[in-house]
Order: sequence, then structure tokens, then C-alpha cells
Amino acid sequence: MGSVATAGLINLLAQVDLSGFNFPGGTRGFTGVTMLTHMFFAELFVGFAIGAPLFQWWGARTGSPRMDRLAHSMVRFNVLTFSTGATFAVLFVVLLVGFYPRLTAALFTTFYATVFIAMASMLLALWGMYTYYYKWDRYSVLNKGRHILLGASMGVFITVWMVLMTGLDTFMTTGGGGDTQNIGAGGLSGFGVAFAGWFNSMFVWLSVHRLFANLSWPAFAIAAWGAFQYARAKSETDKAFYDWTTSVGLIWGAGFLLLQPIGGFLIAYSLKLARPENPVNAAASGGAFERLTEGATSNLLYINLLMVVGLFVLSNVAMFLGAGRHPDRGGRRPIQLFGLIAALAGLYAISPFAQFPFLYMRYIMMLIMVLATAAALVTYVRGRTRFRYGNPGAGYRAVLLALGILAAVTALNMGFMKSNSRVPYTVYNQPDYTVESQPPGGFGR
Repeated sequence: MGSVATAGLINLLAQVDLSGFNFPGGTRGFTGVTMLTHMFFAELFVGFAIGAPLFQWWGARTGSPRMDRLAHSMVRFNVLTFSTGATFAVLFVVLLVGFYPRLTAALFTTFYATVFIAMASMLLALWGMYTYYYKWDRYSVLNKGRHILLGASMGVFITVWMVLMTGLDTFMTTGGGGDTQNIGAGGLSGFGVAFAGWFNSMFVWLSVHRLFANLSWPAFAIAAWGAFQYARAKSETDKAFYDWTTSVGLIWGAGFLLLQPIGGFLIAYSLKLARPENPVNAAASGGAFERLTEGATSNLLYINLLMVVGLFVLSNVAMFLGAGRHPDRGGRRPIQLFGLIAALAGLYAISPFAQFPFLYMRYIMMLIMVLATAAALVTYVRGRTRFRYGNPGAGYRAVLLALGILAAVTALNMGFMKSNSRVPYTVYNQPDYTVESQPPGGFGR
């Protein structure tokens, strides 16, 4: 029945006339919305796949049943939502084949071996996820070590998939950088083209940045989920658990957030190094870096900086309010001081005076914001052992909900901003692969 249904769907798609397709932003807009929707679920999936076995392992080490419960909730979310994310992934591939057939054929033939390994890693990650989840009641009691290893396999294989897909992503953004030849000349035998294009200057830094991002914003999502579920909880045990969950998510999210500005700077610098040595025209000579920082949509970078500063400020506010659980309210004053320093430094970094008194003042202020937030986080963690969970304030929960939403929007905007930097090319500096229309405007200075 499945093969019959698939054949019928393919036959139906073959008869669809795409010439009259109309969507805001054109085919590029529709494809982009589809991909961003997939990435929303994919980023949560990666973060929870890595985090769930780590929480279970920590729970086994400390004897905390709350860690086990949180880990189970995370993998359950992945099981329930995987089909939704996968549906948009399949739709994205269908759109690529339909709207960009030459590009799809070139990418799949040039990078076929890596794509094959990535898909195999995804299948192994799914095997690990379903085995981990459906063996939970038995293995988590009788053989916890084996059960944690099953969960770890899920995290390892999905990380392999993410890194390999990042290589393809960075190749499209940089065109491989330097003097990489056109992928149309590669074909099935173009391993040299594939290797040089995959391991471009942006690959390592974006892989690391994306890994930490997929651990940071899903953690803020956990904190927001805990804040939401607390309002629905009936028993005191559940209320204490969800309150505790907000604290765990906040620590995890803020901890990995500290690394993101540094990673972002290294990505931008690597993008600058990837400027083509043989640009096809004057407009392409500056590389995707020039479009990102000076092009018609360069203000997207400033918008992203605003949101990153917002994440740091809200994290400090949440830690200050959350420290009120301490019976002596210990640590609130230092957190208040560090949070104020972080907020002032962040606001200065996004102000019109950010380059006063010299050019690099913006980066210095960002570094001060990161260090002050790190100090607040250390203070918060040190006092956490005496926290009394079960009665968080409404303001604290509201801040966490805002933090979760802002983290999601920031992550999606980063993806859009990066992909938009290569327009009008689908693979930068390769004129055979371009989008069908000019990018949307309205973001210029």
C-alpha cells in the first residue's frame, strides 16, 4: 500500500503546473519558509537528543529522579514531533527538486558520498531514539548503563548528521571559498571538488557554533516549557518539578549562550576569508561577507545583534529573580550588579556610539557583557544547592517565556541571515546556480 501511495503521489506531482505558482517572495520565499519550519523542529531535536542521555547519566550519578523525568520528557518530545519536522524536510527536498533541479542534481552528484553518510547517520539516530524511548521502563531500571548508551548513540549520530549538513550549507554560502571550481565540473568523480568545497574556512566554526546553539536555545525552550507547565500543575510535586526544570533550563541555556558571540565573530571572520579569488563579476568579489555586512539586507545583522543582547539581558533578569528561591536570598545582590553591568555593556554595543572612542569598542563591550553574565551564572549556580522549589514568581515565569520565544526567533533569524548572504546565488560565485528573483527588500540602511 505504501508503494502504491508513493507512486500515486509522484504521478500527481508530475502533473502539477508550477508555472503559475504564486507565493510571497516567490519560490525562494516558499522554500525558505519550509526550511525554517523544519529547522525549528530539527534544532530542538538535536538539542534534546544530546541532552536527554546526559541528564539521565547525571541523574544516575547524583540519584536525582527529577533528572530521569526530565530526560524522559525530552526524548518523548522528540518521538512525538519527529514526524512533523521530517515532513517539512521531505517537502523541502521536493521543492528543491521541483524549483531548483540543476542545483539539486549538482549537489547530490558532487557530494553523494557525504549525503549518503549523513542519511545513514540519521537512520541510526532514529534507531537509537526509538530504542531508547520504548525500552525506557525496562532498561532504565534493570540496565541503566546500557540504556544511557542507547541514548548517547542517538546524540552522537544526530551530531554527525548535523556536522555533515553544515558542510553542505557552508559550501553553498561561500562557494567553497578561494579558487574552488564550479561544481558542474565535478560530477560523480569530483572528490577533489567535494573535499575542497566541504572543508572550507567557515565549516569548523559554524559546526561548533551550531552545536552550542542547538544546546542553548532548546534549553531556554525547556525553561519556558517548565514555566508554562507550572501554571497547569495540580500537585505540589509537579509544581516543584517544573520550577526545578526552569532553573535547569536557564543554567544550561545561559551557559552555552556565553559562547555564541565568540562563535559568531569567528564565523564572520571565516566568511571574510572565504571571498572568492576568481569572482565572476565585481559584485561577487566581496563574497557573502560583504553582502552580510554592507549589502541591501545588512541590517539583519544588526537586528540579530539586538536579539542576542536581549537574550543576555533576559538571562540575567531571570537569574536575579530565580535567586529569590534561596532562603536567605543569597547571591541576589551580586547577580543584580553583574546583570546591570551586562545590560549596560550590551546596550552600549548596539547603540550609535558603539565605535566611540575607537573602532573596536563594540567588541570590547560585547566581551564585558559575556564576562559579567558568566559571573552572574557562577553566582546563581553556587546558590542553587539551597534553592526551595515550588513557588516561582509570576514575573520570573513571564521572563522565561519571553526568553524561550526570543531564543527561537534569534536562531531562525540567524539561519535566514546566513542563507540570504549568498543571494542572488544558490551556490556563491557560481552563476549557473542562482535564485529566480531579487531578494526581498526593506532591510536596507
